[in-house]
Amino acid sequence: MWFRQRHGLQRFLQFPNKRQYHTPKPLLEDLTQRGFIQDVSRRDLLEQAIESRRQTVYVGVDPTARSLHIGHLIPLLCLLHFQLRGHGIVPLIGGATGRVGDPSGRLVERQLAEKEQIEANVVSLTQSIQQFFRNALSYATTRLTLPQDATTAEPRIVSNLEWHESFNLLDFLQQVGVHARVNTMLNRDSVRSRLSSQQGLSFTEFTYQLLQAYDFYHLHKHFGCTIQIGGSDQWGNIVAGLELIGKKDVNNNDLEQNPVNAFGITTPLLTTSTGEKFGKSAGNAVWLDSNLTSVFDFYQYFLKVTDADVPKYLHLFTLMSSEEIAEVLAVHDSAPEKRVAQHRLAAEVTEMVHTKSGVKQATVMTNLLFGSQYKDLKAEEVISAFNEDPRLVKTTIQAILTTPIAKLAAKHGLVGSNSAARNLVASRGLYLNGIAIQDAQRCASEDDLIDSGVLIIRAGKDKMMVLAATE
Repeated sequence: MWFRQRHGLQRFLQFPNKRQYHTPKPLLEDLTQRGFIQDVSRRDLLEQAIESRRQTVYVGVDPTARSLHIGHLIPLLCLLHFQLRGHGIVPLIGGATGRVGDPSGRLVERQLAEKEQIEANVVSLTQSIQQFFRNALSYATTRLTLPQDATTAEPRIVSNLEWHESFNLLDFLQQVGVHARVNTMLNRDSVRSRLSSQQGLSFTEFTYQLLQAYDFYHLHKHFGCTIQIGGSDQWGNIVAGLELIGKKDVNNNDLEQNPVNAFGITTPLLTTSTGEKFGKSAGNAVWLDSNLTSVFDFYQYFLKVTDADVPKYLHLFTLMSSEEIAEVLAVHDSAPEKRVAQHRLAAEVTEMVHTKSGVKQATVMTNLLFGSQYKDLKAEEVISAFNEDPRLVKTTIQAILTTPIAKLAAKHGLVGSNSAARNLVASRGLYLNGIAIQDAQRCASEDDLIDSGVLIIRAGKDKMMVLAATE
């Protein structure tokens, strides 16, 4: 294989030639083996429908924040796999349902958000989803030779406020409420768990399942949508939609006897091997928006994945085949300390979300922060990687060459004072381009400049700055 003929981490991380996306596996089987599937409705009929004709699939996103985070990757990548097999996809933002709050998976009632905040989040999320699919489709075309029926156009993103905003209460009760049975609604897991809690369940939350059920019906009727995908806590809401479609379309309560062309899929709640909820880091989401989570920190999140989790994440968050993943893991297992699988995972996911330029930026910063071999770096790449980062300091070439490195470190805030810098030099803790400085009066020379343009000064293990020479 390609990487057995090459040696070293950097060469190993070069991506292979494109492969055919079509595999002997049916799509639902492939998604199951990758770890995307927890529950499906009428699996045999669903698999037959997927393989025999084009389906339209939707996933809902709550506008509780202005950006996607990596917890959204599971359902969105599920949509991407459907799209790459030629199916239609509809990312739906809950511009209306976000005002109500979904009780699913929550022990207490969600605090209702301000209307203006939800509207702003819908606009921002629309852009975030558009950018995700734009970048993900570009990533896919560099990895795969897609089948002719693949749909690579950016999907249309809709908000359910489009149809709920003009839907008055009386009409809703006549068209939706009349088909709902309270005893069935009470048996939903999301409702039962809250009814037994101390806080209970508000009427607003109780009706949420009907709003989402109508979303599925509306998309089924007007968009030809046949499949809804949601997290594992959405199963009750998805079933409510299937029941509403069945009752309104065929006037028959028994879906088994008179099935409709509509199905539900749930994805598992993904946790790490230590039980931590995926998408959270010390209680904070890892955002896909680089203004909220830097490309470097995004890359580092996946680089720090444990050995126990990396096989699962390679299957879920990349388009690598099972065979590729097995070979990467074999190389990884032969030298776990090199974290080959984590480097590949981080590079793949970062390119999918932030493009190749994002990978370049993140790897340059990683090499500078955690590596010691700087001779092959390009000054332009270093400056670009640290653009708008406070650790990048631009100063004149004269100041760099005539001011002792210890004083430069103090002047630009890498250390607290000149005396602290001298103490670091004495303890061999101040480094120039990865080499400890032995003389507090040492100045840099032109030969020290990396690619004639930058110096890397490090204080201890974790603090560093990049000095970029200007005229």
